[in-house]
Amino acid sequence: MLEVELKARVADLSRVRQKLTSLHAEFEGRVLERDLYLDSPSRDFRVTDEALRLREADGRFTLTYKGQRRGDFALKAREELSCGLESGETMRKILLALGFSPVAEVVKSREYFRLPEATVTLDQVEGLGDFVEIEMRDPARTSPEDLIGLARDLGVTGEPIHESYLELLEALKGR
Repeated sequence: MLEVELKARVADLSRVRQKLTSLHAEFEGRVLERDLYLDSPSRDFRVTDEALRLREADGRFTLTYKGQRRGDFALKAREELSCGLESGETMRKILLALGFSPVAEVVKSREYFRLPEATVTLDQVEGLGDFVEIEMRDPARTSPEDLIGLARDLGVTGEPIHESYLELLEALKGR
């Protein structure tokens, strides 16, 4: 699946939340997500611009592979493959036994909202601050310009960020 998103830092999540309410966005819930990023024993994902993430959210676990960013989009776009897991701890042990190594953990409180053309999340990321992510629901029917317009409608005016939360945290730590 192709993931196309606009991410921006915001000063006030409550203002964006109010705009979402005025647009009749459906609130889908709030979760605490713990994302463990791992590196491959056969290649350095920082060099290849890939990611492998083991996520725990409300007792559910997901393993996600993110491919290289695509340069043919104005916003951040990359292949994303995910699957649910019965046991996150067992998967972590399997990955470590295969030689994968933990890189970092990203912890965020996330609120999910659904609009016809996009999913919007309001993120409070430990160590980084507050962000809004707007992800196309169907890249074949929604353009990057549509997401930029939606961001403007929500009062999200900051420059789109192309780095992942992991990359932002690593930059902050000087890695």
